[in-house]
Amino acid sequence: MWSGIVTSFRRGRHTVTTNQIIIEVTGITNRKDASRLIGKKVVYTTESGKKLVGVVTSPHGNGGKVRARFKKGLPGQIVGKRVVII
Repeated sequence: MWSGIVTSFRRGRHTVTTNQIIIEVTGITNRKDASRLIGKKVVYTTESGKKLVGVVTSPHGNGGKVRARFKKGLPGQIVGKRVVII
């Protein structure tokens, strides 16, 4: 079980994809280690106690960050918050 911090939504020059986030995982520093997390579940617990579940889809860059996809769009308050990877 790993934990990580949401650094940003997946975005382009003109668009922001609110159902995909970029996570910086603690203890993971390269792309090879990050690729081992593909397919794992990502759980974000809101302040009201509701759990939002997503899946790690791919590594993001060479520094050990990963992308995760959720079914619905996520609130902007998720940036900077902690998530758990199971």
